[in-house]
Amino acid sequence: MRAADIMVKNVVTVHPDASIQDVAEILVAKRISGLPVVDGGGRLVGIVSEGDLLRRAESGTEHSRSWWLKLLMGRESLAAEFVKEHARRVRDVMTRDVVTASPDTPVTDIAATLEKNHIKRLPILEDGKLVGIVSRANLVQALAGMHKAIAAEKPLTDVELRQTLMSRLKSEPWAKTSLINVTVDTGAVDVWGIVDSEAEKQALRVAIEVTPGVRSVTNNVVVRPTSAVT
Repeated sequence: MRAADIMVKNVVTVHPDASIQDVAEILVAKRISGLPVVDGGGRLVGIVSEGDLLRRAESGTEHSRSWWLKLLMGRESLAAEFVKEHARRVRDVMTRDVVTASPDTPVTDIAATLEKNHIKRLPILEDGKLVGIVSRANLVQALAGMHKAIAAEKPLTDVELRQTLMSRLKSEPWAKTSLINVTVDTGAVDVWGIVDSEAEKQALRVAIEVTPGVRSVTNNVVVRPTSAVT
């Protein structure tokens, strides 16, 4: 699955010359937390979010700093802070260094990018122009849709499900399949064996639980005493 499969295409945007008041009203009306900023040619030039509007003179939330802290910050930082808190146009408060992706970017990379950069949304660009946006909510929606699609697939027989489970476990670097066995009865799975830690035992349970076709898991695995682990 790629960005093009889950992105919102009809993206609400603002122009750099839009007013801060306009942005605030759009965020409230559309129930969103950020807006891409595009120029007249549809090219992304920045992004403005709730975070950019938290400290504003109009709402009395601007910074109030002690004189000594102002000295430590320096005039350049104070000037930039003043602009952020008092400017009336989007171009003065928006974030210009925007992390983006392409329509072909895998969703795994999108999730990693959102997590790494501590951001909530990722504009999708094609030939330099904004064609969509992917948010954390879109990833959750995709997850919900995948669950429904998996549920609709043809169920496996017990033999096929056991083979699938053993193959899955063999692909995991933490699983010692030589000491593990599973049995399947109409989708109910019993797992037996010995592991070196409680974390491995729980990982076995989760790996089995998330396999399509599994109805329930009984975890009979024994954790080897620490003194016996080599």
